[in-house]
Amino acid sequence: MQLDLNLLAVLDALLEEGSVTGAAERLRLSAPATSRSLGRIRRLTGDQILVRTGRTMTPTPYALEIRDDVHYLVEQSRAILEPKRTLDLGTLRRAFIIRGNDALTTAIAPHLLAAIRQAGPGLSVRLLAEADIDTNDLRHGRVDLQISSTLPVLPEISHETLGDDRLVVAFRPDHPCAGAPLTAERFAAADHVIVSRRGRTEDPIDVALKDLGLRRRVVASAPTSTAALHIVSRSELLVVVSEQICRPTLDACGLHTGTPPFDLAPVPVTVAWHQRYDNDKAHAWLRTQVRDAFATFLGRVGACRGPAA
Repeated sequence: MQLDLNLLAVLDALLEEGSVTGAAERLRLSAPATSRSLGRIRRLTGDQILVRTGRTMTPTPYALEIRDDVHYLVEQSRAILEPKRTLDLGTLRRAFIIRGNDALTTAIAPHLLAAIRQAGPGLSVRLLAEADIDTNDLRHGRVDLQISSTLPVLPEISHETLGDDRLVVAFRPDHPCAGAPLTAERFAAADHVIVSRRGRTEDPIDVALKDLGLRRRVVASAPTSTAALHIVSRSELLVVVSEQICRPTLDACGLHTGTPPFDLAPVPVTVAWHQRYDNDKAHAWLRTQVRDAFATFLGRVGACRGPAA
């Protein structure tokens, strides 16, 4: 029996996307051509691979069983067929798409953009704001790299933790909380703004306060750390933010910081990407630049810290 190895790539895309349309978009094929390939795969395997359930398609047990093996074979095939391809940034034409929250993007952008401008005239970057809902943009190839404080849960998403940051309470220098130690009672008695891209008015801090028998008043939520810090600079509100990542805005707004009066876990800084880019040389170069940009930012922040309460 003669096998068409291109069917492996189609099968891999079908299993990751869960639809003919999604697989066709990823492979830059027409939907009818992808559908015909699915038909051939079904005949070869004797399995439906994907079955329709309402408006979506669900992988069969056999498809779930072979998914990891198929992806491994496709990646190995690419590595074998392209073993000596060198990365020439001077001639490469590529627009990298990076999604991240405002504070992290602001932190790495200057150094990252300088590296991209210097590397080659055909390189550019699009910086996207965090979405207010969870998306599959990494999976569908609409985003190359995501920078955030959450770890990915999908098995096909690779990630690297660049470091972590501690949380601090930010307030104006003339705020009542600036004149004495910040106890849990004083913290709870103040009015607050919280950072939430979904507009929520509760977060893990409220759980910590509840464990102490306390409750705070959240008068507003802001979609970004930058917005929240500017609100705090013009009000008597408190906000809890990442210390190092938000340091430039904290200093620009003239805000002081204090240690939260209860234990809060450090906030991780992670970069995530789809595993299809694990061996992509240009993408690996991008990840290195992001890593270096973050390290450079931390070095600058460490050299000039703002006032603490």
